[in-house]
Amino acid sequence: MQPTFSFRARLQPNGLGFMPMLILIVPEEVVEGLGGKSVKRIVGTLNGFAIRRGLLPMRTGERYLMVSKALLKQANLQVGAEVDITLTADPNPDHVDLPEEFAEGLAEWPEAEQAFARLTPGQQRNLAHYIGTAKRTETRVQRVLGVLHQLATGGNPFRPPKTLPV
Repeated sequence: MQPTFSFRARLQPNGLGFMPMLILIVPEEVVEGLGGKSVKRIVGTLNGFAIRRGLLPMRTGERYLMVSKALLKQANLQVGAEVDITLTADPNPDHVDLPEEFAEGLAEWPEAEQAFARLTPGQQRNLAHYIGTAKRTETRVQRVLGVLHQLATGGNPFRPPKTLPV
């Protein structure tokens, strides 16, 4: 069983580049306890809300967790808030949570499923996120169809076609 670590951290703006987001700095002793630099993904809770995230490196050598807008809203958090965190090294770091429509589409289109399986876990997570963040069902379905078509026909799934074949 993996060790679990609990700590408090303050939500802060990233200051890491062009993309505005909030981050939580993970204390060095927690990173070391989780397995050091070899640990890339974690599971745990943030103020009681389940999380599965990448443990990302900073130029300073520290590691941090990115906090999504959806999680901020769900947990009713803002910049500067103190957050209770529990972390464990992810026992299945390559796991990808697929939106239901995408999982069904992959199961129905073997060529797309095989191409998807050849992608790295990070690429798979990116596609799942792209599809899962669509607010409207119609948009989500359109994204699924575009990505499946690109996968099945050998196209770049990160550049869905402008129009789908009918």
